[in-house]
Amino acid sequence: MPPTLKTGLVSIAVAICLSAPAFAATCHDKAISARGEAARFEWLAKTKARANWRREVRTTTGLGADWAVWAQASETEERCLSGPAGTLCIFTGTPCKP
Repeated sequence: MPPTLKTGLVSIAVAICLSAPAFAATCHDKAISARGEAARFEWLAKTKARANWRREVRTTTGLGADWAVWAQASETEERCLSGPAGTLCIFTGTPCKP
């Protein structure tokens, strides 16, 4: 790679890193856990567990919809168990909001 191209790529990477806003989340003091219903497919069992986790967070005193985003939660754990009745998932995570 030519030196000028390499230098240019490094400069762009540094500019992107420095211009990106810092993500400072505020997190709840305890984790919330919720389980879904058994489903034939794992993706559906996960969807049900995630929806129940969001509902649990929304109804927790002092939290609400701003906290109920699984992708923003910290210390997350997705456990799925399979058996004759299907797959059942349990989601545990500490709710956070940006």
